[in-house]
Amino acid sequence: MIERLAQLSVPALLIDAGCLGEPSVPIDVSRESVFAAAGLSMETLRTMGDRGAAVSAAARGVTSLVLAAHARGELAGVLGLGGSAGTTIGTAAMRALPLGVPKLMVSTLASGPVRPFVQDKDISMLNSVVDIAGLNRISRQVLASAAAAMAGMVNDQPLPPVDSERPMLAASMFGVTTACLDHARAFLEQAGYEVVVFHATGNGGQALESLIREGQFVGVLDITTTELADELVGGVLSAGPTRLTAAAIAGIPQVVSVGALDMVNFQGRHTVPERFAGRRFHEHNAHVTLMRTTPEENALLGAEIGTKVAASTAPACIVLPTGGVSAIDRAGEPFDDPVARKQLFAAIRAHAGDVECLELDRHINDREFAEAAARRLLALIGSASAR
Repeated sequence: MIERLAQLSVPALLIDAGCLGEPSVPIDVSRESVFAAAGLSMETLRTMGDRGAAVSAAARGVTSLVLAAHARGELAGVLGLGGSAGTTIGTAAMRALPLGVPKLMVSTLASGPVRPFVQDKDISMLNSVVDIAGLNRISRQVLASAAAAMAGMVNDQPLPPVDSERPMLAASMFGVTTACLDHARAFLEQAGYEVVVFHATGNGGQALESLIREGQFVGVLDITTTELADELVGGVLSAGPTRLTAAAIAGIPQVVSVGALDMVNFQGRHTVPERFAGRRFHEHNAHVTLMRTTPEENALLGAEIGTKVAASTAPACIVLPTGGVSAIDRAGEPFDDPVARKQLFAAIRAHAGDVECLELDRHINDREFAEAAARRLLALIGSASAR
């Protein structure tokens, strides 16, 4: 890959993050340098004889070296190559870099679940197809493609700024709350804001929280908090326990709602754990099975939302749609459950402290609800600016 990158006018440094054996190609950054950056010596690691500890140390060392090069303005991108250990090391360094820095991982694991490696960053994963053990006609083609992809990314001219003068707002959406976000986004864009929408699929919520912490947004319209249900009940789209915390801590005005808290997400019906037998399900498609949350689960979710938003250090509001929280939670739809909604709303009010809870006699996807939520966010941003 190094030779192919050079042919494409992309100079590269090769980092050796191995621990055993000796490298078979010329190395620019030695393994000794990598582990020294992690605060360990090669002798110590070899004495320990712990592969897991060596991989963790290599990840720390490579990350430290990559961040230092980026801080010096010497890094245009990162291209990684490896199996499970190499992927763990390479993507650790990639995740530490900001969005926009080209990141490409050629991995034997790229054809499977890659969320643990990618998380909330713009990392491209390329399936190596064959094992990374010597060169052959297949691996040569894959590695040449990887080099070409990286060269294209680092040589590409940055896009000119678009809407650079428009302040940015973050918003959360799911398929069953799309109509709400479409209405709200149009309203907020008309008011002069750029709206960045995150799909609430776990990674989306993590990215939302991460970029809030980085200070990218002046306000948050967190309409779709469904990831909290997956975290609580055990679905596949959890964004982790810190979901719905960043705006409160960062002091950014936020309007929060309860979009898609009627559901927990699984893949095909066969993937639903046996312990949920007898629950109410809706097969969204062959690959997505939704399970209705119970009134008891809604009470717990309401307590969590109220508590988290009550911790806000900036103006906040919780908006509640009495007509239903998703496209399939309304009269005549499969997840309609007024009792569950009542438990959810009551728990929110009981734990929200001084935070305003605005209850609207509308469905979450009604234009009136969406515009009321957007209008409330604009008011909160205005009040925060006036402080």
